[in-house]
Amino acid sequence: MNFPQSDALNRLPKQFFAGLVQKVNRVIAEGHDVINLGQGNPDQPTPDHIVEALKESAGNPEFHKYSPFQGFSFLKQAISTFYKREYDVDIDPESEVAILFGSKTGLVEITQCLLNPGETVLMPDPGYPDYLSGMAMANVNIEFMPLLEKNAFLPDYSQLSDDILNKAKLMFLNYPNNPTSATATNEFFEQTIEVAKARKICVLHDFAYGAIGFDGEKPRSFLQTEGAKEVGIEMYTLSKTYNMAGWRVGFALGNKSVIKALNLVQDHYYVSLFGAIQKASCEALLGPQDCVNELVARYETRRNAFMDAIHEIGWKADAPKGSFFVWLPVPAGYTSESFADLLLEKAHVMVAPGIGFGKMGEGYVRVGLLNEPDRLVEAAKRIGALNLFKKPVK
Repeated sequence: MNFPQSDALNRLPKQFFAGLVQKVNRVIAEGHDVINLGQGNPDQPTPDHIVEALKESAGNPEFHKYSPFQGFSFLKQAISTFYKREYDVDIDPESEVAILFGSKTGLVEITQCLLNPGETVLMPDPGYPDYLSGMAMANVNIEFMPLLEKNAFLPDYSQLSDDILNKAKLMFLNYPNNPTSATATNEFFEQTIEVAKARKICVLHDFAYGAIGFDGEKPRSFLQTEGAKEVGIEMYTLSKTYNMAGWRVGFALGNKSVIKALNLVQDHYYVSLFGAIQKASCEALLGPQDCVNELVARYETRRNAFMDAIHEIGWKADAPKGSFFVWLPVPAGYTSESFADLLLEKAHVMVAPGIGFGKMGEGYVRVGLLNEPDRLVEAAKRIGALNLFKKPVK
């Protein structure tokens, strides 16, 4: 007997990147050495001092019981201390923090928390595809905000109609940006807050790559801008900063009414994270930060090696200012998907087609800096051997 799925599940978007994994696995099964630059999964292990904190805490019988529904106060206090230290932002640990099972969970839940069916949410295009999952579950109307190179991949609010802005209840932003790697300025956040206040729009800033900035520039938190907590929240994850992707630790910060809504929905889904993981997360946030500095330096070394290598083959693009991605234009005559397929089949290099991130992603591919420099340079050389670009004259 087969039971039909709910309408909510049937509205869920297809997982575009699951198809990419299948393509890569097929080429690997044929015996080829594939350099996978299409992933967004950190490739380094969690720092030892965090792992040791988990081992020690796992033996504490107090953590073998159910955790408090909304998380331990010690973790919320550590989050508050972390934000004050890193961004000089004051956070009330009890009313302005929601602990999440990874920030992805919060990103999916937020639309269901704040919008009713048929109401409008603003989504960046291109953008992180999983934003769409929560929107589909909530059955809301989506209006896309184009992220164009001429605007430094920041939305231009003047190009959105009054009708759309007046209907919008929620706006998603993400800087440093996945997939474009763009970063945001204080001036842009000030403009965002002005628009949000005038139109009564809640802003959700996804700060997943907040620790990863290059050339001595630290990415800016949305909450650093005056008035941000009045109009929205920020979501942070330990996945990228501390290579803790599998640990599933994230948190939301900011507007008290939104935090209250997130805590309420999570009361009905979860009984918070395993206490030992929460304790180890405190060690990540409050312990030695050398590991973060070393990680950012590693990504910057990879970025420099890769950008030098692609410029050598004539593939022109600006170096990213943040995140661990590079957003690259495809050569004339190709779509993002046909170009990605060509690189996989002929060069055995996997990149992510821009169309998978939205309509405005067409014409680009995303490269993840999640291999060591020698592999990144090798990938560029393989692509160069296809003679798709005009090499610079020496």
